[in-house]
Amino acid sequence: MPYAIPGVSAALVWSFMYSPQSSPVNRMLEPLGFTVPFFDSDLVLWSVANIVTWSWTGYNMIIIYAALQSIPAEVLEAARMDGASAVRIAWSIKVPAVRGALVLTAVFSIIGSAQLYNEPVVLQPVSDGAVSSTFTPIMSAQSAIAAGNYPYAAAQSVLLTVLVGVVSFVFFKFTTRGEQE
Repeated sequence: MPYAIPGVSAALVWSFMYSPQSSPVNRMLEPLGFTVPFFDSDLVLWSVANIVTWSWTGYNMIIIYAALQSIPAEVLEAARMDGASAVRIAWSIKVPAVRGALVLTAVFSIIGSAQLYNEPVVLQPVSDGAVSSTFTPIMSAQSAIAAGNYPYAAAQSVLLTVLVGVVSFVFFKFTTRGEQE
């Protein structure tokens, strides 16, 4: 429950923001002569991605902020004394120091993208069919289970697990290849 509630809450708030009947965004845009069809088949994926981004940005920020706090003050002070600008300090000291945290949050995002379920399910009733029962891999497997096709659902789940594992491994190897030397 603690894992599901933030996603469901965010999806409920954003469903209000996206709804053609109640969208404050579209109400503000109406005087300009246009509205955004958030549940159009071309935009619904981006609408869901926006919800997920808003939901998890704070979590990722905490991880990156903790990594920034671990940079010794002496290193930053030495860079300033050597005449490094704020941009130079950011690119030459801070970004390399938080690289591990950035890789970690990226891997978490890859895994989280594959686990996407709560937000599309909450948006499904208000999306006028734009969010189908097979919108995400987990929703598709659940539909196969509901239809009694257990082998297909199991195959989808195993394939999803292998795919996420391979993509995470490749991403991790790609982003850490210069660190082993």
